[in-house]
Amino acid sequence: MSGGHPLNVVVTGGSGPAGIAAARALREAGHTVFTVGSDGPRIEAAAAEAGDGVTPLVCDLASLADVRALHAAISGTAGRVDGIIHLVGGWRGAKGITDQSDEDWDFLERTAVTTVRNVTRVFYDDLEASETGRFAMVTSAAAETPTAAGASYVAAKAAAEAWTLAVAEGFSKGTHSAAVIFVVKGLVDDAMRERSPSRNFPGFTDVTDLAAAAVGLFTASAAELNGRRLVLSR
Repeated sequence: MSGGHPLNVVVTGGSGPAGIAAARALREAGHTVFTVGSDGPRIEAAAAEAGDGVTPLVCDLASLADVRALHAAISGTAGRVDGIIHLVGGWRGAKGITDQSDEDWDFLERTAVTTVRNVTRVFYDDLEASETGRFAMVTSAAAETPTAAGASYVAAKAAAEAWTLAVAEGFSKGTHSAAVIFVVKGLVDDAMRERSPSRNFPGFTDVTDLAAAAVGLFTASAAELNGRRLVLSR
């Protein structure tokens, strides 16, 4: 909340467990939440699971034109966007350097890098103008210790992190907005635990903890947050 008024927060990559948890927590905190996915039925089901009042929207975030249309749709009904929790991603790996495929790189560049570029370019002015503008992306702790098998994945994540830090530098010229990076080893939810009851998931971050961290962005000051890598791994 800002000045007692609900904020408009967009959760991208909203169809998965992390997106559902984040949308639910933000809605329960009193914000107006829009959750975005590329598949209509999936994002509608996810929004329903997140709770009443969460609005599902369909968008290909890798398409700049589609993201501009998304912005127009939200601003036309709700006004300026105050926050974006960017949860789009995906893993592709290989055995080593020589078998890193172009197909995997194209996928990772599109999901990890292009979506961040598109969303921040289109919504930057909204976030910068907001009294509580926040952008957050999730990265993997693996990006700090690159392996040959994960070369394409960590390279894409590193590029997305660098872009986000550049957004933070842009915000640093003001006083109200912040861009941050959530760092996790991996994410876990109840369904994963049920599927693998003998696995402990050491160091993984529960999606509810990620959601709580997302909510906390809107009560902490921009000066405390901007440009920071916030480690959520247990």
